[in-house]
Amino acid sequence: MKLPDAKRLLERVIELKQAVAYRRFHKEVPHRRQLNEHFYAGRFPQKAAGRLFKLLEELEASAEYRNLDPERLKIIHAAAQRGTKVPKRNPRAFGRSDLLQGTMTHIELVGYELE
Repeated sequence: MKLPDAKRLLERVIELKQAVAYRRFHKEVPHRRQLNEHFYAGRFPQKAAGRLFKLLEELEASAEYRNLDPERLKIIHAAAQRGTKVPKRNPRAFGRSDLLQGTMTHIELVGYELE
């Protein structure tokens, strides 16, 4: 997908105008009118779309720094890997606490300028 199209899509998701199709793990996900007949279940992941939108802006800024045209930039690779675990404490009764492990995520995007 081209960079301006991806940014427009994420803006529409944040504004609750375009749903994102859930292709897997869609057992109790509601149907959305905006989706096609193949993938009917979807949601509006606003928080994730906002973080990805910031990443796309960073990709655009780095492309401008490298003298590339952001309008002709195409995202050719996007991946998410499991990051480090962050320990958290959850207080319980009688002075005890539970250890919670929050998992961070590493997202990588690669853009390529089309001719």
